[in-house]
Amino acid sequence: MDSLSYKTISANASTVTKEWIVIDATNEVLGRLASQIAKILRGKNKPSYTPHVDCGDYVIVINAEKVKLTGQRFATPADYLAKKPTFIVEKAVKGMLPRTRLGAALLKNLKVYAGSEHPHAAQNPKTIKLNEIK
Repeated sequence: MDSLSYKTISANASTVTKEWIVIDATNEVLGRLASQIAKILRGKNKPSYTPHVDCGDYVIVINAEKVKLTGQRFATPADYLAKKPTFIVEKAVKGMLPRTRLGAALLKNLKVYAGSEHPHAAQNPKTIKLNEIK
């Protein structure tokens, strides 16, 4: 066997292809939603995942006001949900990303909107369901 044919391919900023993805948060549990979003932002759903490179996709979350809160955490986040519904989704995703410069850059790829409208139609985003993510 040729040893040169088994080289590990590592992604870099110039070889990464990014897509725009829309996720509808209607009736989704907050923690489960946030973990799937963090996985997409990080790029762990792609075969070309590299830990030190921003190889994830742009994520647009719509209907953040309709997210479900479970357990005893309901009291305080419910206040945030009434005042600023995008905040609790952003905070949940931020807690699941690395606490480094890369994590801060990944968080900029997240766009959260309370309603069903978003201004990113020009990017031709792809709509996916959470159960389709692997």
